[in-house]
Amino acid sequence: MRKLANSELDRKNVEEFKASEKTPIIVILDDVRSLHNIGSVFRTCDAFLVEKVYLCGITATPPNKEIHKTALGATETVEWEYAKDVVEVVKELRESGVSVQSVEQVENSVMLNDFKVEEGVKYALVFGNEVKGVNQEVVNLSHGVIEIPQLGTKHSLNISVSAGIVIWDLFQQM
Repeated sequence: MRKLANSELDRKNVEEFKASEKTPIIVILDDVRSLHNIGSVFRTCDAFLVEKVYLCGITATPPNKEIHKTALGATETVEWEYAKDVVEVVKELRESGVSVQSVEQVENSVMLNDFKVEEGVKYALVFGNEVKGVNQEVVNLSHGVIEIPQLGTKHSLNISVSAGIVIWDLFQQM
C-alpha cells in the first residue's frame, strides 16, 4: 500500500463545498470554552458536509487564531452563526421541524448504538460546556437525548471527540 499525496485526495474547493448537497445535520455548540474544541468540531463538520454550526453563549467565533489552528480553514467552508441564547435557537429549530437531540448523560437517554435516524428528518445535535454539559433547559426542550456508551472509569469524553463520534454515527446511518 502507498500513502496518498494530498493532491490525490480529490478535495473540494470552497466553492464546490458550498455548492454541495449538505448532510441534514446542524451542530449547536453551547458555552464551549476551548477554542481548540471549536476548531476541531468545525473540521469534523467540514468532513461530513454538515449543514450548519451554531455557536452559542460564551462559545468563541471565527476569525480566531486558536480556532483556525485546529479548523484548518473549515470556518470558511461550513456555514455558521453566532447566537447569544441557545434556548432561542433550539425553539426556532423545533418550530421549523428539526429534531433536536442533546448529547448528554441523563435519565432515559437513548444510547447512540440504539439511536435510529429517520429518513427525511433533519437533526440538530447540541453539545454543551466541557464541565457542565448541556444546559438543563435545553435538555428539557430537546426531542430526545443521545448518550455515547462508555465502559471505562471516566464516563467523560472531550467535546470534539463526542461530536466526531455522534456526527459519524448519524452520517453513516443517512
